[in-house]
Amino acid sequence: MALRAIRLESLSDTPDAYGSTYKDSLKWPNSRWRVAAREWNYYLAERHGHVVGMASGGFNENHPGTRWLFGMYVTPGARGTGVAQELVETVSDWARGDGATELYLHVTTTVARARAFYQKVGFRLNGEEIVMDRDTSIRLVTMVRDLV
Repeated sequence: MALRAIRLESLSDTPDAYGSTYKDSLKWPNSRWRVAAREWNYYLAERHGHVVGMASGGFNENHPGTRWLFGMYVTPGARGTGVAQELVETVSDWARGDGATELYLHVTTTVARARAFYQKVGFRLNGEEIVMDRDTSIRLVTMVRDLV
């Protein structure tokens, strides 16, 4: 249920940043959250016994053979403390361990602080821009980080 809590917080805090919505995710039964926690590649960051961040590593069917950082979020009180960098490094380690030499992500153009953070930790724009599936008014840019 820790994943549920931090995911719902992220969707409430920065709704434009994610492909799913708070309203839709709130409807998920506990069993679906348990499956997500068990079978999806989520990483949670804890401080003093509380989950303060999350990120997921995975694959993108539109880009075969690549590894991606999805759904990263850090609760406002833990921003600027190194939690976000730890999550990026954790997902990067997973990708390296899976044989990847690069890690990709999509970031919305509306969340400037996220894009600035990703640039700070070594991601660069690769020139790809798409629209979000759930809301075509939201543009996403693709960024990539070398892992070697």
